[in-house]
Amino acid sequence: MSSHNSKLSRRAFGGAVGATAAAAATGLGAAPAQAADRSGDAREAAPGERDFRAARERRSRRPNILFILGDDLGWADLSSYGAPHIKTPNLDRLARQGVRFTDAYSGSATCSPTRFSLYTGRYPARTKGGLAEPIADRSVGLDPTHPTLASLLREAGYATALIGKWHAGYLPDYSPTKSGWDEFFGNFGGALEYYSKLGLGGEYDLYEGDAEYKDLRYYTRILTERAGEYVSRDHRGKPWLLNLNFTTPHWPWIADGDTEQSAEIVRRIKAGDPRALWHQDGGSVDTYRQMVEDLDRSVGRVLDALKRSGQEQDTLVVFGSDNGGERFSYNWPLSGNKASLQEGGIRVPNILRWPARIDGGQVSRVPLFSPDWTATLLELAGTRPHRAYPLDGVSLAGYLLRGEEPAERDLFWRVRGERALRRGNWKYYRGKSGRDQLFDLASDLREQADRAAAEPARLAELRAAWERTDAGLLPYPS
Repeated sequence: MSSHNSKLSRRAFGGAVGATAAAAATGLGAAPAQAADRSGDAREAAPGERDFRAARERRSRRPNILFILGDDLGWADLSSYGAPHIKTPNLDRLARQGVRFTDAYSGSATCSPTRFSLYTGRYPARTKGGLAEPIADRSVGLDPTHPTLASLLREAGYATALIGKWHAGYLPDYSPTKSGWDEFFGNFGGALEYYSKLGLGGEYDLYEGDAEYKDLRYYTRILTERAGEYVSRDHRGKPWLLNLNFTTPHWPWIADGDTEQSAEIVRRIKAGDPRALWHQDGGSVDTYRQMVEDLDRSVGRVLDALKRSGQEQDTLVVFGSDNGGERFSYNWPLSGNKASLQEGGIRVPNILRWPARIDGGQVSRVPLFSPDWTATLLELAGTRPHRAYPLDGVSLAGYLLRGEEPAERDLFWRVRGERALRRGNWKYYRGKSGRDQLFDLASDLREQADRAAAEPARLAELRAAWERTDAGLLPYPS
């Protein structure tokens, strides 16, 4: 493998999107005109931004960790990532206070496999539960004996909590409290109606621990309140991990206050319509906009509570999405959506803020995916993965804190009927057509110029690399 083709240059590590230095100083949201000026390409630079550079001389205590996930949020659904019609001032401000990653990916193309990859730091197909794309019944889940980010951090002295969507198995066998989280408040399934809390099977799906919890207010409000309370709490000197997993903006398409649409979906669920929550006959671009902007306000409220608690400086915040965008997502210029291994199905927004150690106003083009965050957070917390369960993610701690060049490696994905592998700027992809394709993402982010015929040796090399990794994973059940 030649260094020319596989090694990312220093310049390739820097991307650029965000706000001007003046905006960063005032804390104001990015102006809509700035988003429009980027022409929808989240990789374009804006005035006052700079490529990422580690602040090497700083020291701090072990950080609190607040990991926030949106649900089915597309790569360009934030105004700071190029959306021309969605305003997300709180997340834009978070980006200006930290680092925006332009080449970040989810661990898979649907909800529960990505969550497996984040919780375990490993490819979803390392475990039986990770083969479900996504989990839809009680037959599989995250094995409680498998180490997780939460269990490893708890052993290292962290308090741990998960608030929101779990989607890694159902009671009685599977639960966050069985997999390392001290506290759980949220839903077990993949989707629920935002007011009634009825899930895909018509079951009530809001729990505190393993017990049902009755609250018929808009779900995003409830999660925001709970998260604000958690980050404000006195943890008696212990660092803490909070996984805050919103369901917003996942279907059904119900904005806060839309009780009429809620009642109609509830009526259909109770009438036995198994696809009522899919809401394929409803929603709109404007409803989706309202849901994303509501997510942004909710994140802002949690961050405000964190600031009031006095813990902002020593809390590492990561924001991301569990997979690419859905029906109404703004994904330009990417091709594909959720469930696909095209860029639109797996490339997601990622933002990191840690005031004690990392400067703001920075952008990085380092390719990374969900399991890398697991490895990174374990290292930053001063602990290690379980020796019997080696991670597939690679820690970025050296890059973020010491200015080390990120390790060269492949990013690998597998879903039923599709395969993908990224090495440097090259991506090998086979979709449901069964045809091997090769794309240079540096010049063709939309994956339209297939270079397979022009680069047969490179295609064969990347295909062989994908197959070597695949050979070590569990096969799909027939």
